Amino acid sequence: MTVTAEPPPPATASTRSPDSPPIVGSARTVALVCLLAASFMELMDATVVNVALRTMSADLGASPTAMSWIVAGYPLAYATGLVLGARLGDRFGRRRLFLIGLVAFGVTSLACGLADTPTQLVVFRILQGAAAALMIPQVLTNIQVLYPPAERGRAMGLFTSVIGIAAVAGPVLGAVITSGDWFGLSWRPVFLINVPVALLALVAARVFIPETYASRPAPITPISAALLGGSLAALMAPVTLGPENDWPAWGFVMMAAGAAGLALFARRQVITARAGGEPLVPPAVFRTRSFTAGLTAFTALSIPTGGYFLVQSLHVQAAHGWSVLHTGLMWVPFSIAVPVFAGLSATVLAARFGKHVLQGGAWVFIVGMTSMIVADRSAHPALWFTVALIVAGAGFGLIVGAAGLLVLNDVPVGLAGAASGVFNTVQALSVATGAAVIGTVYSSVSTAYGLATGYRVSFLVMIGLVAVGAAAAQLMPKPVRIAV
Repeated sequence: MTVTAEPPPPATASTRSPDSPPIVGSARTVALVCLLAASFMELMDATVVNVALRTMSADLGASPTAMSWIVAGYPLAYATGLVLGARLGDRFGRRRLFLIGLVAFGVTSLACGLADTPTQLVVFRILQGAAAALMIPQVLTNIQVLYPPAERGRAMGLFTSVIGIAAVAGPVLGAVITSGDWFGLSWRPVFLINVPVALLALVAARVFIPETYASRPAPITPISAALLGGSLAALMAPVTLGPENDWPAWGFVMMAAGAAGLALFARRQVITARAGGEPLVPPAVFRTRSFTAGLTAFTALSIPTGGYFLVQSLHVQAAHGWSVLHTGLMWVPFSIAVPVFAGLSATVLAARFGKHVLQGGAWVFIVGMTSMIVADRSAHPALWFTVALIVAGAGFGLIVGAAGLLVLNDVPVGLAGAASGVFNTVQALSVATGAAVIGTVYSSVSTAYGLATGYRVSFLVMIGLVAVGAAAAQLMPKPVRIAV
């Protein structure tokens, strides 16, 4: 059955600066490219460090604790600041916050590349994550504001293609840079490469991205902001640092405190909304069924991806003796398949088949992961991994291509900032949780029963989670015709 998508929200839902005329045509395309460049930098930077860790450790003489914080500091600051960053954009201008975040990200990337000590690198990585938390929420919000529902499919298709490419570009680029020792700078170009990209995006964004605000921006109260940020930090810190510290008891205490803090934060938001105020995260955003049900399904589908990239990269080096460069290049077939199927998913399939695209992508992803278990035990694993990665990349592309569009498409523009902040936060938490938990499963089972068993068990866990995500997607509304 074909259903007409709801009409665009009233103009009062989001206001445009008087100095910013309506943007259409090629100017809007350039604005989208700026937004996508920022997303690519952030997503790539979240994974590029993992490949260069050993080289960094040797060069800086960093302790295991310092290296853990170099990895964990970035996602910790990023995830805890996303909702606040989105609401700051609603209040003070999405273009302004995007530019501030972009400048800060470029500066902190330069600082990371020039760091002389482990302590400096830890501090700069945390600041880099905070800068990304200001910048990235404005990307999805601007796409929702610049493109009405009738035109949003193609823009989201490009966005999700970039997500897919960036997800594997980090390991590939990190391996190429570290192995190539560019300009004799060892691992440092891993960060320095962001600087020219940020500069180009900054110049174009100042010209082409219009300034917009929420018509009723939420007041940024210190208590709500601190409660939300502290609760998310209490959840993220044990998740990101737990695997390196054998999951200490204090970590579980922190997670319980974080969960309690989020419950208290949610109660405050409901009370504020009932009193007629504008909460930091409006409960109204969860009344959109496609958003709430889709976010649930996307969470279950996102958790395995964090473990997927980590376990596969670790395993081929430990079990098959692959080099860092070989490991990075292994992801090239996956990175080719993802944007192709993400673009197809967002521009064609999601509009016609709705939630069934998420479910179909999940089952294709499961076939790919099952094939990887078989490939691992074959006589020619490199060959069969290539085939399996193409299949898995197709499934992953179908998922990420449809997810953003289906989850956010029906959210009123006036709630776009809050919705994008929640969406990005949930994704960051899910991926970090997947990497920590599934990575621990792999290492623990491998130590006890061997690498092959650890690989198989961790992949079976991921397959089970993807199947749960496919089942959860059934709760989403029936397929909606989204014009593209």
